Amino acid sequence: MTSLTINNKVHTLDTDPNTPVLWALRDSLGLTGTKFGCGQALCGACTVHVNGQAIRSCVTPISAVAGQKITTIEAMSGDKVGKVVQDAWIKHDVAQCGYCQSGQIMSATALLKSNKKPSDADIDSAMAGNICRCGTYVRIRAAIHDAASHLA
Repeated sequence: MTSLTINNKVHTLDTDPNTPVLWALRDSLGLTGTKFGCGQALCGACTVHVNGQAIRSCVTPISAVAGQKITTIEAMSGDKVGKVVQDAWIKHDVAQCGYCQSGQIMSATALLKSNKKPSDADIDSAMAGNICRCGTYVRIRAAIHDAASHLA
């Protein structure tokens, strides 16, 4: 049995401790906002927060995050920074196919929680592990700058 705190709610899972967080979220708990992309922590679609830090849930076993605070895209509308980021995403029409967007939003939110006024270089660095097949990187950067200005 592994106890996980996800979106401020404790869940006890009877599953292999080596199960990736991604599959615990999606298959065991029905939290399908976090996406499977590559399974190798290369694309960022599976990004969630652990204690406020962006991590790749596809390669992180549940045993490594037991007792820590996990936050998923499902909780972002109730998070001050996350909500501002989501609103900026809509304002700037960031999403096209939308598949990578939950991971992009999670990474952008983690960035803005640690850096209130990121430069283009800061944004590029923080978002480097998030791939968008549709190529909306210019809009992503604009949305992050917009969100930062609203949070200032």
